[in-house]
Amino acid sequence: MSENFQMSANPLVRFLQKPAATFTREDLIRFIEAKGIGMLNFRYTGGDGRLKSLNFVINSREHLQDILTFGERVDGSSLFPFMKTGSSDLYVVPRYRTSFLNPFAEEPTLEILCSLFDRNGYFLDQSPEYILHKAISGFRETTGMNMQFLGELEYYVNSKSSGFFQATDQKGYHESEPFSKFELMRKKALKLIASCGGMVKYGHSEVGNFIKADEAFEQHEIEFLPADPEQAAEQLIVAKWILRMLAMQMGVEISFAPKITEGKAGSGLHFHMLLEKDGRNIVMEEGKISATSKKAIAGILDMADALTAFGNTLPTSYLRLVPNQEAPTNICWGERNRSALVRVPLGWSGTGYMAEAANPGIQIPADPDSGRQTFEFRVPDGSANIHLTIAGLIVAVMHGLNMPEAETLSNRLYIDGNAMRQGMPEYSESLPSSCFESAQRLESKRSLFENNGIFPPQLIDYTLTYLRSFNDHNLRRELQGNDQAVREMVRKYIHCQ
Repeated sequence: MSENFQMSANPLVRFLQKPAATFTREDLIRFIEAKGIGMLNFRYTGGDGRLKSLNFVINSREHLQDILTFGERVDGSSLFPFMKTGSSDLYVVPRYRTSFLNPFAEEPTLEILCSLFDRNGYFLDQSPEYILHKAISGFRETTGMNMQFLGELEYYVNSKSSGFFQATDQKGYHESEPFSKFELMRKKALKLIASCGGMVKYGHSEVGNFIKADEAFEQHEIEFLPADPEQAAEQLIVAKWILRMLAMQMGVEISFAPKITEGKAGSGLHFHMLLEKDGRNIVMEEGKISATSKKAIAGILDMADALTAFGNTLPTSYLRLVPNQEAPTNICWGERNRSALVRVPLGWSGTGYMAEAANPGIQIPADPDSGRQTFEFRVPDGSANIHLTIAGLIVAVMHGLNMPEAETLSNRLYIDGNAMRQGMPEYSESLPSSCFESAQRLESKRSLFENNGIFPPQLIDYTLTYLRSFNDHNLRRELQGNDQAVREMVRKYIHCQ
């Protein structure tokens, strides 16, 4: 019996009655003709990690076939600052599985995410999506396993204060309307993200909720379901675009910046991961974290300081990574521990059948060990280059699986309890405190990223130059006690990535 796709939020999946992963050129042409779509947009990420756009008016079937087959040329030197203008022509070629209807366009418009190719028709070695592709391929070839990722996207909505039903300062977690003023906006975003192919887990309001003068700042989070690393990156980038478009429509400001102001909750971009062998989640074994997972976590811990070069790319990133906050500052891991750098969150192993207890007398078939367990990297923030951060995490996991002393390291850096109150393990080191220091850590470990040709040396060189350009190694000391300087710094980087 064929699968029924009627419950899919994606109009293309419903119309074509097939999963997006199997979309063909002919499928898209059939959908475009049936729905009277007159515009086609190519979307792709440049060196800054932002979504770019190239627009086409469709004027014939032949024109459409040509666009979908050959793509188009673009100027690579304007997309990637380390490319020279003398030989910078690139091709952008659509990935059919990423197609979605633009929910904001005045006339029916199809969007497609694209890959970048060099003048010889090879994937562009420095493009973020190809670096991630190389990391995934390398991981599968060397380990025989797969990884899945999901992101937790936190953001602030900033608007004029209404004065009614104000939430308690820094107590906004899971608050509801009318105390949460932008719950409706969040729910609309969830539906739009799903219609564009994102696999959404849930949304809720977050801790951050405060008023400054007549402005109200309200924090929210959208979390996704585990997905192939490429899809995990794509849905986060599209989600950020959707949230910004909604904010523009509603006349409010939205920010994914790591810090809005000192003393209030910052916004992270946490990444959950799981390991699969033969289609089975192997994060846990017999109700405990598996030896394979401990090795993977050890690799992440060993490279965590250098990973900030891709996941924490602004001076304000390091105003979030400060002691006595939920954001991590030291290299350690723990279970159910939100102050640790890597957290193994509460799972369902051994919980029995809670749904039956909540619904007495009703039998509910369920498998509590259904492969939902993940481990979470809590360092990155909204300034992260999403593709490069995920690629870096995959490289770090490969590193851990090959480390001779990986399990010993993970045991040394394990903490049981709250890291802020209990203190750090004996061998724990601190994360960088600035972009400048992040560059130093990356330079010392660049060979781990460059192994197997995954991260090109040219990209590492540019990242080092970019991070050092902030010259922020004394920033925390310079800003201490200077509220006006903090506000100016935050304002400067309010719209990141």
